[in-house]
Amino acid sequence: MRDVKMKLSKHEYPGVGETLYAGTLDNGLEVRVIPKKDFSTYYAAFATRYGGAHRRFAVDGRRLDTPAGVAHYLEHKMFDLPNGDNALSILSANGADPNAFTSAEMTCYYFECTEAFEENLRMLLHFVSTPYFTDETVQKEQGIIAQEIRMGEDNPGMVVYYKLLEMLYDHHPIRDRVAGSVESIAEITAGTLYDCHRVFYAPSNMVLCVEGDVDPEAVARIAEEVLPKEKAPVPTADFGEEESLLPSAALHMEEMAVSAPQFLIGLKLAPGEGGPAFHRRYITAELAMRMLCGPSSPFFLRLYEQGLLTADFGCEIDSPAGAFMVIAGGESKDPEKVQDEFKKECARIAREGFDEAFFTRIKRAAFGSKLRGLEDFDNVCVSLAQGVFEGICTLDAFALLEGISAEDCRRFVEENLTPERMALSVIRPKAAEAAG
Repeated sequence: MRDVKMKLSKHEYPGVGETLYAGTLDNGLEVRVIPKKDFSTYYAAFATRYGGAHRRFAVDGRRLDTPAGVAHYLEHKMFDLPNGDNALSILSANGADPNAFTSAEMTCYYFECTEAFEENLRMLLHFVSTPYFTDETVQKEQGIIAQEIRMGEDNPGMVVYYKLLEMLYDHHPIRDRVAGSVESIAEITAGTLYDCHRVFYAPSNMVLCVEGDVDPEAVARIAEEVLPKEKAPVPTADFGEEESLLPSAALHMEEMAVSAPQFLIGLKLAPGEGGPAFHRRYITAELAMRMLCGPSSPFFLRLYEQGLLTADFGCEIDSPAGAFMVIAGGESKDPEKVQDEFKKECARIAREGFDEAFFTRIKRAAFGSKLRGLEDFDNVCVSLAQGVFEGICTLDAFALLEGISAEDCRRFVEENLTPERMALSVIRPKAAEAAG
């Protein structure tokens, strides 16, 4: 108990009323705990820095190249236990609501419960650290995942997104779907899964985030008891050579069974190295985009009134697996016209800057939005986990936001949102359907 106390340090965030306990265990596991006294809900997220983009990597002096989709495939199979039980079923029977997801940058296993937290936490740590695969079960899973992949190929939202990534990035593996392709997953064997689990599911490459009425020391102690004791080497991802900030193509159009054109405008930003400077840059980008084309921006209101945009239009900043990009889109009867207007608005803001009164309102709204996000334990824990992998703490966002000015946001637009760096991905209704 005394050793654990020394490993977790206490960080106060009085401005938002949060306390975070953070530290690194002897086996390299990062632990983040936010105690919430007298709350009835518990949430735990156990994540590995292993996502769809981690196809090529080096560990212990060896360089390895794996098929697309292994991280996602591994997530599907991790719930199987050696004794024939299924961890999902066990956790559900114990009053927990468990699940998992794989993104480009990480795989996360989690549960929410209102009772038996420590028992559920032990099961979460146990099954994620206990691989069990056979050639028969791996082969059986191929059909299930192949069906999921085909469904994605018929999903306009996924198609328009990945076509945009293909235009923005020449070779970065985020171009490829997280689930891989039907052809790539056919190469995956039980041996592939065991090898990747051994490399990426080592505690030194993982983080445990917990929120609820818990004792941080007890959480760390359980992790030390259940997980492997040794500290394994951390793999180094290889995402290829640094790419140009210019897209490989400016426009892609494709026809699918949609009722109205769907589009995404994207821009590639210079990748960040993580840490506080990157965190501030990320928040600046979020704030700038909210003012530029958010739901209360002059740009959105004007185009909405003209019938060029609908209420589903939105924008986001994304930084998956060492990449960094701005994406905005939705439905429009004329996506190319929307992009033209977007370019004009970016040029205007670069010249004139943002209105100071509008900036103050949006900044307060952004602070309030982040504050409301603290009410969702799942959002907090997953964000904390992702932050660990990016060398930041998401709770620092509030202090960083306070220090960002309207001029910072104007400079972001001027330096990054230039016409030659924009790509437009469009899904149009099939000709026959459009005519009908």
